Amino acid sequence: MARACTQASLNVPRAGSVALYGRRVYTHRMRQLNERWDFRVAAGTDHLVRRAAESADKTLTDFVLDAAVLEAERVLADRRHFELAPKQWARFVEILDRPPHENPGLKRLFARPSVFVQK
Repeated sequence: MARACTQASLNVPRAGSVALYGRRVYTHRMRQLNERWDFRVAAGTDHLVRRAAESADKTLTDFVLDAAVLEAERVLADRRHFELAPKQWARFVEILDRPPHENPGLKRLFARPSVFVQK
């Protein structure tokens, strides 16, 4: 059963009236995050990414998440968003608006009984 996450249950040190988690201020948003990633990396990769995170003044988690989200958005953008010059866009729309042409081979294929339907 999931346990409510409170500052007391996390043993989060306090600096005055501000809770700290590592070098970051512990925020309400951090309490809402509950998915966890756990993976191993080579020592050289670990060193490189930690140095980069430090130079960006980010925690390792923030740095890795930012990079992962950016790459995920880039990869998925190729599948849902593309840009065309106005002339190319007009040509694309013209092709989409054409009526379908006759395809005799496809017509014959659909005229045969389906291999997925049992008699």
